[in-house]
Amino acid sequence: MNLIIIAVVAVIVVVWGISIYNKIITSKNTVERAWAGVITQERQKNKILPELEKVVEQHKEFESSVLSDITKLRSMMGELSDSNVDINKLKSVEAQSQKVMSGFQLTVEAYPELKTADLMNNLMKEISEQQENIGAALRLFNQNVELFNSTIEVFPNSIINKHFNKANKIDVFTDSEAEQGFDYKPNF
Repeated sequence: MNLIIIAVVAVIVVVWGISIYNKIITSKNTVERAWAGVITQERQKNKILPELEKVVEQHKEFESSVLSDITKLRSMMGELSDSNVDINKLKSVEAQSQKVMSGFQLTVEAYPELKTADLMNNLMKEISEQQENIGAALRLFNQNVELFNSTIEVFPNSIINKHFNKANKIDVFTDSEAEQGFDYKPNF
């Protein structure tokens, strides 16, 4: 009788451990899928850049630095990897993207004849939409990172993770430039 109770308890503990182990793996896979979504949105934006380059090329006399910034952005986007979550590379791409948009908007303001081009207006709208999509993908990524990190840190999951999964916390994407615009700083 005692042997049966011990066996049942052992089976329950093993099943419980396997369940936690699988939950950690599922959470990590969700983070990787969210990261792939961020990369997909960045690549969508990258498809628009050649058209933007053509327009800028046609108006080369207006601003050559915008063209070099676009080329640099395309190169940086090519370095992003689906399989490797690299927050720092993504931060660099986003910073360069903001630089391109700012430079491009300044050029359009300085040369009003650029505003009249329908292609120019469509490209600006498309890039703006892509930036919004990237923001949404980053929010989803950060949400999944938070869930994953919580999953591996809470007890008893932390014990299973420490001995079997050995997964490390993943950094969330943060924008230090945007954070500087806030007076409030949480104290955690």
